[in-house]
Amino acid sequence: MAVAVLSAPKSPLPRKPLPAGRPRAWYVAHNRRLKTMRLVIALLDAGIYEPGQAGNRRIRDTAERIGVHEPSDTTCRMVRTLLVYGR
Repeated sequence: MAVAVLSAPKSPLPRKPLPAGRPRAWYVAHNRRLKTMRLVIALLDAGIYEPGQAGNRRIRDTAERIGVHEPSDTTCRMVRTLLVYGR
């Protein structure tokens, strides 16, 4: 019989610099996707699993709670879309 051993949460990996020479739009989209992922993880941890439960106000409150700048309407839409695909 296998026994699962749970370890303490690990610290986040150190950040690497982004590759140079890409167009500005690439960096904006990349950072928007990272913010979206952070928000989706925080919402899932809070028990929000349905896109209908995640209105702009709730997403922005979550962003404030986890210390992320207030997301735009586009980012909020991406969060709801990602919640749909996670099902």
